Amino acid sequence: MSQKPITQYALLAGPLLSMLDSSIVNVAVVPVARGLHASLSTVQWTVSGYMLALGTGLAGTAYLARRFGTVPVYRCSLIAFTLASLACAVAPSAGALVGARVIQGLVAAPLVPLAMSMLLGSEGSARSMSPVAGILLFAGPALGPAVGGALIGTAGWRMIFLVNVPLGALAVVAARRLPGRNEHRRYEKFDFSGLVLLASGLGILLYGTTERVWPVAAGGAALLAGYGWHATRRESPALDVALAREPVAALSMGLCAMASVVTWAAVFLLPVFVQSVQGRSALAAGIAMAPQGVITGLSTALGGKVLARLTVRASVSAGFAVLAVATLGIVLIGPRTPLWVIAAILAVRSVSIGLVITPLLTALTAPLPPGRMADASTLFNAVQRVAGSFGIGLIAALYASLARSAGAVPALHTTGLVIAAIAGGGTVLAIAFPRGAEPGGAEPGGAEPGRADGT
Repeated sequence: MSQKPITQYALLAGPLLSMLDSSIVNVAVVPVARGLHASLSTVQWTVSGYMLALGTGLAGTAYLARRFGTVPVYRCSLIAFTLASLACAVAPSAGALVGARVIQGLVAAPLVPLAMSMLLGSEGSARSMSPVAGILLFAGPALGPAVGGALIGTAGWRMIFLVNVPLGALAVVAARRLPGRNEHRRYEKFDFSGLVLLASGLGILLYGTTERVWPVAAGGAALLAGYGWHATRRESPALDVALAREPVAALSMGLCAMASVVTWAAVFLLPVFVQSVQGRSALAAGIAMAPQGVITGLSTALGGKVLARLTVRASVSAGFAVLAVATLGIVLIGPRTPLWVIAAILAVRSVSIGLVITPLLTALTAPLPPGRMADASTLFNAVQRVAGSFGIGLIAALYASLARSAGAVPALHTTGLVIAAIAGGGTVLAIAFPRGAEPGGAEPGGAEPGRADGT
């Protein structure tokens, strides 16, 4: 049975706003840096910090839903996300904005998985989701950068956060109409210490590597190693990393991380170049990104049917090869490169996402019993977000460093070659998949792949 319009809005607003905030800020990096008198390496944390918090927060989502119920947790997340958006909009400094963005990402983590579970029903049937709902969830994030550019052009960068406030407040009111669910709540102990170890280790490692403070980076790595040891000693760790001991699963997650780094690094970098070097507006940068968002959604949605007869190895290798070749197009971009060329490069790169992400999730989940599907899907999505945040941080730091010493255009070309080399490495590494791996288009039961573009 389909939900009433007010219920549909309550369940769509949370995922839509959280996914929009993963992509919409890419076109705001330059205006934010100018408005708050901050450097690119500082402002990039508004994107990477959000994604890092989002990936970490996924680890606690399942526990919160089991402990307090799906609907109450979803309502609280909506309230917290709306308040965090307001804090972002009124942030007086870059540091305050980064802090607000981290909180926003953390509280946004439950919105997508919990809303999708309610929209799709307890049995995972899509019959309860209207066509309009599906179109909104698909088209909204794809058009996010263009919408963000328009908002920035008319009212400034703060509007991309401020617009969340009335929409979120309306969703909070609508969420009061959500019916309760008959759930068996389990009063298990949450692995809070593990989550702290994981979050602090990731954050410190990212800060140390982007700022080239190697003792700090080593400290973050030590904390992550401590979490790995801690997770093996708990029955229900915050994030179950036991799958990483299986060769095919480890390969799938490693390639997923590489794809996220390659995808997010370019999606972050090119809008910055278009605005800061070519002198174009945020709206122009957003328009250039819109086609790649649409094609990413289409390739992810249709990839399973188109590639049903390909093995995981063939599909993923082909996807990374396309990604590597298309990324080399970045070395052709200069101060006077037409916007349509940049849009075409991004669009061709996005074709590869459907070839890579769904097959990798298939390879991870196909051998698993139903009871481990949820943990595997959570781990896969967390790896995507965390790797994307590292990709943005490291590439932004490399670009900023090279731009200071050699100029913006050589810096762009060098970072483009680095990104292409990572994609080329993925092409070679994908050959390690066994020949008998599941078809690339197989759909694992119950697993929902995350969008590699962060949407």
